[in-house]
Amino acid sequence: MEKILIVDDSLLQATQLRGILDDKYDVTIAQTAEEGLSRASSEDYSLILLDVVMPGMDGFTLLKKLQEEIATQSIPVILITSLSGVEDEQKGLLLGAVDYITKPFNAVIVRARVSTHIKLYKYRQQAERQSMTDQLTGIANRRRYERYSAVKWCEAGRMKVPISICMFDIDHFKIYNDTFGHPAGDKVISAVAKTMASYMKRSTDFVARYGGEEFVALMVGEPSEKVFEHLKSVRQAIEDLRIPHDPKTSEWVTVSVGGVTIVPPPDGSYASYLKVADTMLYDAKRAGRNRVVWANEQLKQMFEKQILREE
Repeated sequence: MEKILIVDDSLLQATQLRGILDDKYDVTIAQTAEEGLSRASSEDYSLILLDVVMPGMDGFTLLKKLQEEIATQSIPVILITSLSGVEDEQKGLLLGAVDYITKPFNAVIVRARVSTHIKLYKYRQQAERQSMTDQLTGIANRRRYERYSAVKWCEAGRMKVPISICMFDIDHFKIYNDTFGHPAGDKVISAVAKTMASYMKRSTDFVARYGGEEFVALMVGEPSEKVFEHLKSVRQAIEDLRIPHDPKTSEWVTVSVGGVTIVPPPDGSYASYLKVADTMLYDAKRAGRNRVVWANEQLKQMFEKQILREE
């Protein structure tokens, strides 16, 4: 059932709207703009019905804030108003509203407009998902990762919880492709992606293909020690696939893993900690590959296996 958020300071008016819609939709009411913004940012809605005239923050101001937030800017907003001026309607549409519903409500018109915009939203969501899915592996692609990481970095900073940035690289992949051919290489990339995804099933886990034979994962809310142990299990599971490699390099296909766990500081950027994760991946490869090297919350390194420096 699709979820709709009604933001209206009049409980009578909001309840009337909910009565028109709650036979087909899961409808939530927020009676202040601040509550509406909080709910829209933290829950998954297919449509927002927003009253224009509210005390404090009015509907136009809230609409502007919704359009500025990455997490809410794609949610369609229908404005509820008794204002009849063309200038008010134009202002709302220029700010990003998709439609207007005027008071007093006509139930048939309300249902028709809500149905139309939810169908359009679902169509856009489906097209968006397809454009953000890696065609070879079926997991998220880099475009989706870049959007997701921006949202989760801000959320982790706001809630003051740790976020872990992890990078994976298939070891000696160029040699594998040269030895077995690109179709076999594609199968390896798909098998590794499937295994990684099977270990990243929580709602706070995310994995994407970063490019070529590289992958990136995000985990929110877990301390570095727990993430480190989990990623060792992921690395081992990929080795346990027992996909034969060129015997000159290694017996099986393996991955090197590097990353960092950090509570985002007020003055810290995601890009700077992504560089830390990339450095940890480099150290994992330099230490012999097929291992995890991690930076904890104090940026102290944690090593899996004995460190063997390659010259």
